[in-house]
Amino acid sequence: MEKGGAVYMFTNKLNTTLYIGVTSNLQKRVFEHQNNIFPNSFVSKYNLKKIIYYEGFHSIEEAIGREKQLKGWSRKKKEDLIATMNPKWIDLTNEIMSW
Repeated sequence: MEKGGAVYMFTNKLNTTLYIGVTSNLQKRVFEHQNNIFPNSFVSKYNLKKIIYYEGFHSIEEAIGREKQLKGWSRKKKEDLIATMNPKWIDLTNEIMSW
């Protein structure tokens, strides 16, 4: 049985740094990032607390493929993608945690 997955993007308060990740449990991963569960991670080092984008997939393999694709994109192309879902770059934590 395949397990679903999600690709997500975090940024900092000023939206200057982007991080793209993949997970099989988006709610748990958002909590981990926002609470510095892994203090040596990129997200913790650069204080990336705001989740601004996510996509869900039927399998973790699909999510991993999408993550690799997005990581190869230019900053502009990533910004354009974020704008399709979240044009004001608001923090989507409450939306995700209320599922």
